[in-house]
Amino acid sequence: MAEKAPIHKHADADGQFRRKASQFRDFISSAPDSKFPPEKDRYALYVNYGCPWAHRANLVRSLKGLEPIIQLIICDFELTKEGWLFTGRDGSDKKDPLYGFTRMQDLYKKADPEYQGRFTVPVLWDKKMETIVNNESSEIIRMFYSEFDSLLPEHLREDQKPGGGFYPKNLQKEIDAMNDWVYNTVNNGVYKTGFATTQDAYEANLYPLFESLDRLEKHLGEPGHHPYLFGEHITEADIRLYTTMIRFDVAYYNIFMCNLKMIRHDYPRLSRWLRNLYWDGGKTVNGHAFKDTVYFWTFKYGYLRAKGRNEPDEKLVVPKGPLPDIQPLDDDKMTNGH
Repeated sequence: MAEKAPIHKHADADGQFRRKASQFRDFISSAPDSKFPPEKDRYALYVNYGCPWAHRANLVRSLKGLEPIIQLIICDFELTKEGWLFTGRDGSDKKDPLYGFTRMQDLYKKADPEYQGRFTVPVLWDKKMETIVNNESSEIIRMFYSEFDSLLPEHLREDQKPGGGFYPKNLQKEIDAMNDWVYNTVNNGVYKTGFATTQDAYEANLYPLFESLDRLEKHLGEPGHHPYLFGEHITEADIRLYTTMIRFDVAYYNIFMCNLKMIRHDYPRLSRWLRNLYWDGGKTVNGHAFKDTVYFWTFKYGYLRAKGRNEPDEKLVVPKGPLPDIQPLDDDKMTNGH
């Protein structure tokens, strides 16, 4: 029997995984001449529950209390030959509620019939102009921080938050610097490790990943860097790291072979930081957004599909461990490391 061709080729010819840049880069802005002004019910956020980049946007939508203002549309987290689909399974809509599409690529083609890039999530869609505003998660979350604040209650506005909000001016240089190395070696580092197709490519990304985790562990032990990465208040740096760390032990450790160490056993400060966010231990966030946007089984299943490149009708055996998916906030076996 001929070997089954893989659905997706994640790595380049040299075995390295290289993420392509997002192509829709407009902004929602409250400026008077804005092409995309903030308006209630005008925009929709397309995500799936498995993707960490989409998770960022969904998380900030919840943290900011934007649920009544920006519609959330869910596609399936199972990546197929045709990309992301609307299937009605696992939280997905049966079809795109705006246009009846069954594939995310149809939405991209509606925005630009000549589009040749990847059909990724998240997507921030303008229902009035019927186009994609932006499909880059790092930019979408910054729009969400403040551009809709005039439509929100005062306590949810950035200028009313202790510490200056999620991207405070006095910390922007430090946050940007951390974002840069965390993105390259951690957020994207797990993908470069997990999708490597040669031993050299795998090890070239595995060791920098754990060097950066060691660096984060040290950072959290320094004065002014706990309980969150930059002190008493949650910032963008915490949000961007969280969506990778919450997937680490349950998916990246085993499925992506990022298995030199585990967060829960080998990084006490990072583990405490992660649990504090998940369980809302600091009582500083809007509701339980960090916990309520997490779907552990989805992470395992989705990455098994992506890593194994299996056909959608094949049944996967999904690992049960580790148990629990995340440890309790106050685990007697853990120390906060401070």
